[in-house]
Amino acid sequence: MSLYQNLLLLTAISAFLSIASACSDGQCKLLDECSSDGDCEAGLYCFACQQGFSGSRCVRSTVTNQFKLLNNSLPFNKYAFLTTHNAYAIDGYPLHTPVPRVTFTNQEDMITDQLNNGARALMLDTYDFDGDVWMCHSFGGQCHDITAFGPAIDYLKEIEEFLSANTEEIVTLILEDYVGPNGLTKVFTDAGLMKYWFPVSNMPKNGEDWPLVSDMVANNQRLLVFTSIQSKEASEGIAYQWNYMVENQYGDGGMQAGSCPNRAESSGLDDKTKSLVLVNYFHSMSSKEKTCEDNSGDLINMLRTCYAAAGNRWANFVAVDYYKRSEGGGSFQAVDTLNGKLLCGCDDIHACVAGSTSGACTP
Repeated sequence: MSLYQNLLLLTAISAFLSIASACSDGQCKLLDECSSDGDCEAGLYCFACQQGFSGSRCVRSTVTNQFKLLNNSLPFNKYAFLTTHNAYAIDGYPLHTPVPRVTFTNQEDMITDQLNNGARALMLDTYDFDGDVWMCHSFGGQCHDITAFGPAIDYLKEIEEFLSANTEEIVTLILEDYVGPNGLTKVFTDAGLMKYWFPVSNMPKNGEDWPLVSDMVANNQRLLVFTSIQSKEASEGIAYQWNYMVENQYGDGGMQAGSCPNRAESSGLDDKTKSLVLVNYFHSMSSKEKTCEDNSGDLINMLRTCYAAAGNRWANFVAVDYYKRSEGGGSFQAVDTLNGKLLCGCDDIHACVAGSTSGACTP
């Protein structure tokens, strides 16, 4: 046999052994090569990120539930939550107007899937449109046929179904609000969500701790809703967002390494009269290609920068586009890091010793 034939044989054997030893059938672990979602173990899915690795690998698809892993006995502001930016602006969302939609998307999963995968805060843009309240990715405070996604009640009913089926979970809604008086109250009532409403009267006004999560669950006050319209707090009992939280700049202005400026509507990030901290990390124009890199190490670096800017406070909410795209752990690992820092001072919630809030970490 010639040298060339020997090389061909060795190459074929090597390829066969590689294929034979490759994982499959739910056995592939984080960053193992894969060919389909079914190859990956629970909590992972098969994804290609050209910025991070060649081919397709198993990356995380769910967040760690901090309440089940450790406890829900601390104040609400002592935990961190994955937040989906423009959660309603979903790829392939069914058309509800007579013309094609011409606007950006920011997510790939329906609301139910976002919630099932661990998102616990949703950013929603609500508009008066077509005689009703709609979700719309628009401009100038006006919704149009080409920028409309769908009636708000369709999305809110998904949230109601999730809260009904998951009786120990809390969902936060952060609304960019272009709805007239009482429109939101009506649609939340029609969707059956008022029975979960967390009242403004129970929200801390001067930087105090929030109620215990366990008490919020026991009282079935498991839906927090924040609006961008200040007057609605007094008129409809919908909390004005910037009375209770600080927020960094959204879009490209919030993605400059080493810098974490506040959003114009928010007070300074170091204003400790607000108990909650929200960190945005997404481009002004959404980009699927860039997001898997954005949601990985860059995101965690920004959370550290914003920790310092917020007076040494870790974020409670971290908002991203295309939340499942990453180089491995992504936004899920970022939230695990935040919960580790908040709950026990560790770099990962899995390193916290059960019951410890004083920095005890497993190796």
